[in-house]
Amino acid sequence: MKKIQTLLLSALFALLLNPAFTSAQTGSKQATVKVSGEVSAPLDIKLSDMAQFEQTKVNRKDRDGKERVYSGVMLSAILQKAGVTMGKDLKGENLTKYVSVEASDGYQVIFALVELDKDFTDRQIILADEVDGKPLPEGDGQFRIIVQDEKKPARCIKMVTAITIKFAK
Repeated sequence: MKKIQTLLLSALFALLLNPAFTSAQTGSKQATVKVSGEVSAPLDIKLSDMAQFEQTKVNRKDRDGKERVYSGVMLSAILQKAGVTMGKDLKGENLTKYVSVEASDGYQVIFALVELDKDFTDRQIILADEVDGKPLPEGDGQFRIIVQDEKKPARCIKMVTAITIKFAK
């Protein structure tokens, strides 16, 4: 009987020390943003990848009217790294491209590609990973799109998981 108890306790202890078991319990899975579609170099962006890009800050009021400072990377910089046609090459049929941003809950928003190109606009649209110098709140996920100066926050999509570039037909 004592051998069985010792064996069961050892098995339980080994299970609790298993990293797969402990990470599932803490919800520490690292989110990624998949960049795909009309790109020459598809990307899977993790939080640790954000440091390789130039950081940008955008001020935006939250729903309560409180001014917040979001930090992240210009969406145009991410698209350029993925090989999306931008800048002087954004002309002709490439002007019909759009960017679909999807969240883990199925929410989706669309941007015309020219809305993200610095040659067409000074508006800042970023993939944010921090607000007021801290990680985004749990309800926002690890990544959120922030659109500077847009009256409604409807396209400031939370829990971003995918960015897909497509042609409009």
